[in-house]
Amino acid sequence: MTSKASKALTFAVVLPGLLVAHDVADHWVQTHHQACTKGLPGGEGRKACAAHVSTYTATTALTVAALKATLGLSLTPRAFLAGQLVSAVTHYWADRRFTLTHLCEAIGKGEYYQLGTPRKGRDDNPTLGTGAYALDQSWHRFWLLVAALITAAGAS
Repeated sequence: MTSKASKALTFAVVLPGLLVAHDVADHWVQTHHQACTKGLPGGEGRKACAAHVSTYTATTALTVAALKATLGLSLTPRAFLAGQLVSAVTHYWADRRFTLTHLCEAIGKGEYYQLGTPRKGRDDNPTLGTGAYALDQSWHRFWLLVAALITAAGAS
């Protein structure tokens, strides 16, 4: 198999693996406390977000390692670590919430970001169907694509 074919195959395997690991880590592994606290200002929020990103990265790293071992992917340690680092840093950045909120406001997506947010003084039920959630998840998926490309770049 040529190097380009190996990189393409690795990317084709790693990306869906990262997407599945992302969903598992964000919805099953993350604790309720982390989910409710990671966006708070100060040390408490930073600590909760770091704890979440630690378990998130462990989940994605174990997934890629399992794919490598099971399918015989040829990954360099450097590319593997670089992909995980991109995923972890961008995940932490977005999950602090104020960062993604500011970005959305700066590029004209502030109104969409607020879509579905419970209104103050109302008995609105929060749901996973908010604009904030959709933009958060699409942010993560984009960076998982980048992480998969970086990881695959190290295939031989």
